Amino acid sequence: MAEPFRKEPNIWVAVLGYLLLGGIVGALSLWLMPQHLTRDGWPRLINLVVTPVIAGFAMTLMGLWRARRGDPVLRIDRFACGYLFALTLAVVRYNFAS
Repeated sequence: MAEPFRKEPNIWVAVLGYLLLGGIVGALSLWLMPQHLTRDGWPRLINLVVTPVIAGFAMTLMGLWRARRGDPVLRIDRFACGYLFALTLAVVRYNFAS
C-alpha cells in the first residue's frame, strides 16, 4: 500500500511548482522593495542573466554539502531547479519593479 508514496514526484510538476513559487516570491519581493536593485540598462540585464546562474550553482553546492553529510538531497539542491526558481523571481522583478 505504501508503494505509490515511495515514487519520486514527476519532474514536470516540480518544474511547474518552482516556476510558480519563484513568481510568488518575486511578487512578494516587489511588495517589500518595489524599486529595482540596480540601475537602468546593462547592470539590470546582467543581474537578470547572471544572478539565476549563481543561485543554481549555490544550490548545487548545497546539494553536495548535504550529500557529504549524509542528509537527504532535495530536488531544489540541483542546478536546474534552483536556476528556474531564481530566474522566475528575477523576471518578475525585472518586468514589474518601478
